[in-house]
Amino acid sequence: MAALGAVEVSKRYAEVLALDRVTLDVSKGECLALIGESGSGKTTLLRMFNRMVEPDAGTIFVDDRTARDTDAVALRRHIGYVPQDGGLLPHWRVRRNVALVPSLLGMPHPEKDADEALHLVGLDPAMFGDRWPRALSGGQRQRVAIARALAARPAVMLLDEPFSALDAITRVELQTSFRALRQQVAITALLVTHDVREALSLGDRVAVLRRGRLQQIGSADDLHTHPATPYVAALLAQGHNG
Repeated sequence: MAALGAVEVSKRYAEVLALDRVTLDVSKGECLALIGESGSGKTTLLRMFNRMVEPDAGTIFVDDRTARDTDAVALRRHIGYVPQDGGLLPHWRVRRNVALVPSLLGMPHPEKDADEALHLVGLDPAMFGDRWPRALSGGQRQRVAIARALAARPAVMLLDEPFSALDAITRVELQTSFRALRQQVAITALLVTHDVREALSLGDRVAVLRRGRLQQIGSADDLHTHPATPYVAALLAQGHNG
């Protein structure tokens, strides 16, 4: 069954057609990587699933319900979201940042939930829980951001280029950590990235967008052996040679 779905979704910003009748779904427990050049519509599509962006046409589904039928705030509190910059509150310490959503949802032990989430991403709560975000490295901040997205145990996570601002070594470490995390936690993930290798490595399937249109969706092997368009073939060659 699909955890997320988009049916004939379109979005326009003034004269720019950001998404043009895109249809795709993400199965429960799957990681789907969205890839494409800047302006391809990746982030616009991702943000439709937590109603940060509303489609002009078409329908967005979350867990078999149309997103428009769910209160936007309630929807966001039940979907983990990791923006590119992490989005940590600088005036809150790490544990309080991670405990934010469990607290908002009225869960009985938000700090315990936060500590469990920190453990999941490889950070010792005793060492990091009382630190300020400014005292962390870039990789540690992103781990905290992922922990915050996990703390309320959502079924779905949306990740918007979560590793792109990191140096190459830290990026590989976080990618490895993310793969390990998915083996521990049953979660559906939609990952936006501009890194072809990252998409092929982390995604169970990859969806290729170009100028708002879905070029192809499939496994890494599908895309390598049967590219649907010259653009997909060139993109895969870039990932192979990069």
